[in-house]
Amino acid sequence: MGVPYRKLFGLPGVTAQAVLGFLAQLTQQVAPVGIVLVVQASSGSLVLAGLAAAAFAIGAGMARPVQGRAIDRRGPRGVLAVSALAHVTALIAVVAGAGAGWPGWTIVALAWTAGAGLPPVSVTMRVELGARLATEGRTAAYSLVYLVQELAMLTGPLLLGVLIALASASLALGVVAVAAGAGTLAFSRALRVTGPSRSAGRGRVFRHLGMRLLLVVMVLLGGAIGALDVGVPALAAARGIPAATGLLVAALSLGGVAGAAVYGARRWTAAPARRLTGLLLVFGLALGPLVLVSALPLFWVVLFAGGLMLNPALTTTSLLVDELAPGAQAEAFGWVSTAASVGAAAGSGVAGVVGQEFGPSMPFLVAAGFAGLGAALSTLLLGPTGRP
Repeated sequence: MGVPYRKLFGLPGVTAQAVLGFLAQLTQQVAPVGIVLVVQASSGSLVLAGLAAAAFAIGAGMARPVQGRAIDRRGPRGVLAVSALAHVTALIAVVAGAGAGWPGWTIVALAWTAGAGLPPVSVTMRVELGARLATEGRTAAYSLVYLVQELAMLTGPLLLGVLIALASASLALGVVAVAAGAGTLAFSRALRVTGPSRSAGRGRVFRHLGMRLLLVVMVLLGGAIGALDVGVPALAAARGIPAATGLLVAALSLGGVAGAAVYGARRWTAAPARRLTGLLLVFGLALGPLVLVSALPLFWVVLFAGGLMLNPALTTTSLLVDELAPGAQAEAFGWVSTAASVGAAAGSGVAGVVGQEFGPSMPFLVAAGFAGLGAALSTLLLGPTGRP
């Protein structure tokens, strides 16, 4: 463990926040997967299951800025408690409603509510650690936030699979939802910074041109991620081994975990804007060769290398939020999440069309293109646009 991490974990409460934040975020990846399994098994309709999963994602994207603004103005504890209650209740209602044969629109509305109530744990962790650490310590702090989130997104589906094997998809989703809700409440009690931002109400997310530019860069980065979400399973299916999808997705996630750990373990002298440009450029260059790679083991290695750049890039966007949206960081973090979600939807759509027309390897060129455009646009942050 590098010196920055040792200092970070030396702060009171940080270890507890990391452990409880991991538990609280288990449903982030489990909920959409579990909703699809439960709704399809109960209704027999994959269309309804897909609509419910899409509603969950839309709800989460719409709610993040609203939750962030509430955190800036009132502090995180109340927001976490209300969102956890809404999230868990709605997920349990989806399970009950699907089993009871409730109308499809009701299931979709409940899924949207579950997404809108997804607790803003990672946003809260960034605000909490940012308020307690000087600028030089925030690279490690924000790397830890993404590391915890990535581990939860890796572990959650595995836990769901075990519980499904032991019982059923409905029970599994309910158990994970309750555990995540309890983890959220415990996480909120472990926070040390519980009041509103010192300048809440004076900061404006969109006041600075650099912040607006950063959100566009996040749309492009999200587009790269969305294209990968389409490209990986499409390629595995085209090779006749769809089961390899899980291993290939894990390569990107494991690369993200390793990248976050390494990135936060050392001190950086380059400005965040310069780092972001370099990381996005290397991320795009790493994805480009996937169009030509045929051997799946080598494909796994290249995806892992791409993941090494991905989480550090996301960490660096958080550092730029601190500079460009002082006094409104939580809301700004929420808009960053929303921008990434919008970009992922766009990237998935473009990659699907391109893959259908030109072959299953082409979505990776789409992903590289989105990342390259993000790198090019981020260079504007190196000048006066990127200065608060």
